[in-house]
Amino acid sequence: MIQINGTIRLAPGTIANAGDTLETIKTMVAASRAEDGCLDYTFAQDLSDPDVLIVYERWRDRDALAAHGSSPHMAAFRKVLAANPPVSSNLRIYETDEGQPIG
Repeated sequence: MIQINGTIRLAPGTIANAGDTLETIKTMVAASRAEDGCLDYTFAQDLSDPDVLIVYERWRDRDALAAHGSSPHMAAFRKVLAANPPVSSNLRIYETDEGQPIG
């Protein structure tokens, strides 16, 4: 299994002041969740810093992740990011197992 975790810091006010950015992210997340091989796909705003997006993805394998990377909804997302460049990005990819429940 492939897991991607990390953060994307947007310029101050990017999400609050640009409804198209938020709508593109929502569309991208919904389409990504429907992809073959997608196990989890989440973008969330950091509660203590609304300009930081938290990214959590799990994919069946690298082929599924590669297909995701070449999808039309990712192209639309990249276009929005190009128009609103992130201040920074800290994303990491991991090869992992299914893990174990806590508790």
